[in-house]
Amino acid sequence: MAAKGKIRQFPTAYKLKAIKLAEGGEGVLPVARKLGISRKLLHDWIKAWKAHGPEGLNRKRGPKPGPRRLRPLQADDKKRSALAQASARIAELERLVGRQQLDIDFFRKALRALERPAAQGKPASASSKLLKP
Repeated sequence: MAAKGKIRQFPTAYKLKAIKLAEGGEGVLPVARKLGISRKLLHDWIKAWKAHGPEGLNRKRGPKPGPRRLRPLQADDKKRSALAQASARIAELERLVGRQQLDIDFFRKALRALERPAAQGKPASASSKLLKP
């Protein structure tokens, strides 16, 4: 096997030979062992060959350009069970309540900050003097 961290590159002809041997009846595991490659790598080569032909065997590693095949965040409502729909609605409402609580806390602190300077600089009123003994 290859040393850790080092990426081995194989020529297209080598990959084609491996694919033909595996599909010719020898099986993936024996061919992979014979060639000194992983079974997964050989399966990846076979998959790329079937999907893209010879060009698929020379593709670069990493994400490919173009649209990604991501699941939509919410599946079709008809396919979802009533329980799943209710759970999603509960989660949505909990997020909304959380945001509202943050707003309330912010405005409560702002109101306290506005009331403090007014109370500190304001002289005592006449009614409060009358109440004191």
